[in-house]
Amino acid sequence: MFAVIETGGKQYHLNVGDKFRVERLSGETSTEIIFDQVLAVGGEGTETKFGSPYIAGARVTAEIVKQGRADKVLVFKYKSKKNYRKMRGHRQYFTEVVITNIEA
Repeated sequence: MFAVIETGGKQYHLNVGDKFRVERLSGETSTEIIFDQVLAVGGEGTETKFGSPYIAGARVTAEIVKQGRADKVLVFKYKSKKNYRKMRGHRQYFTEVVITNIEA
């Protein structure tokens, strides 16, 4: 069974057991969280349901595996012959979760 959820302004296509990273969510490790903004649900032998925009009563349960920060992304601005150089870095916060259950 699969589900398409929305969280952090992004959409994710998920199956039970998938481990993936989302924008930072509050909660400690091994805490259960529920995604109730489900856009689509389907699977083998079942009819695929699409919401408008969300499916009422559908939810995806996940467990927080890790809270962390991603690798640093460097931004370097440069203008030739003008002695202009600027380097900035950014590390995005993330929450790694594993899907435990999908309810239609």
